[in-house]
Amino acid sequence: MMSFGYSADLLARYPQVVGGVILARGLHNGPTPEKLRDAYLNEQQAVIQRIGKTPLSQLPSLAAWRTAFRGFGVEPTQYRSAAEALLRRLTKKGDIPCINTMVDIGNLVSIRYGLPVAVFDIQSITGKVTVHFADGSERYILLGADEVEHPEVGEVVFSDEQGLVIARRWCWRQSEPSAAQESTTSAIITIEAHHAEGRADIEQALAELQELLSTYAAGDETRLTATILDASHPRITDEANEE
Repeated sequence: MMSFGYSADLLARYPQVVGGVILARGLHNGPTPEKLRDAYLNEQQAVIQRIGKTPLSQLPSLAAWRTAFRGFGVEPTQYRSAAEALLRRLTKKGDIPCINTMVDIGNLVSIRYGLPVAVFDIQSITGKVTVHFADGSERYILLGADEVEHPEVGEVVFSDEQGLVIARRWCWRQSEPSAAQESTTSAIITIEAHHAEGRADIEQALAELQELLSTYAAGDETRLTATILDASHPRITDEANEE
């Protein structure tokens, strides 16, 4: 089973959040194909030109994420949202390196819309994944590390039914066990927004994610189940058996 959703407590504090979610099975990951790499590099340069000298803090999508972070006690200039971190690297260094097909698809859409996109391998995930306020007992392993950490009480995290944290500080950084690898075949893919035009952006971005996955990461057995989550529709579940 794959399942992703928002807790009632979180939606009570953030009723404006909109999440686009894809539950994906039968994908093929690997080194980024040349055509996708070219599209990704072209998008990076287009984003640099579009942003120009505008401070990232003034982009509506990123400003809304900064407000959301402050809402659960996190200073957003110390812990930047995944989208802001990508755009900050891009505007300061001039490029973002390729990692693998799925990660690059997510990053391409993320910089295009200024919204955090996450690709979670479900291999280590048990049961439902929920976005919620942490109680501090949950377990987290930072990407690239092996030490177990615990989130702060009240911090927004993604975690499974056994308390394994998939992402800390909402969309700051995902965990080592959930990172998309070249062996990844099943994944939960999310894109989230808080700003006023968020729903329209999520609708477009979700369609583009599905198109890119179908073009570069799909095979005969691929199944993509997608929806938009909000306060009135807080969870998506796919009961299909794993291969």
